Amino acid sequence: MKHIFLDTNVLIDFLADRKPFAMEAAKLLNFSYKKRINIFISAVSYNNIYYILRQSNSHVATLKMLSELNEWTDILDVSKEVINKAIKSDFKDFEDAIQYYCAKSLNKMDFIVTRDVKDFKLSSLPVLTPKEAVTLIENS
Repeated sequence: MKHIFLDTNVLIDFLADRKPFAMEAAKLLNFSYKKRINIFISAVSYNNIYYILRQSNSHVATLKMLSELNEWTDILDVSKEVINKAIKSDFKDFEDAIQYYCAKSLNKMDFIVTRDVKDFKLSSLPVLTPKEAVTLIENS
């Protein structure tokens, strides 16, 4: 079974139904629901997702979405070690550095999925777009 890390933007695409990106994100979460893959996300993604979704949804509705997300994914801690590595990294975007080092904290991570592949050019893990990830999973 593949272990994949989803960047926050992919999760927001799904939860906010952002077109045209929501469909590929939904397919990935459906693979998780069907136990074809394990999806991991950073704990810090929750507050970022809440902030974005709360702009167009009620507090209760937003928490319901986060609760459902919690059922389909595993959460990786943002530890002191992750923060230290992110601070010392050459990533141009600090939030992406945190996401990357969270993904790296799990030794069995197969790849990172993001719409901002260029932001992860320093990654030693494979980095795929949602569409590339869906194709890879469908063909395996």
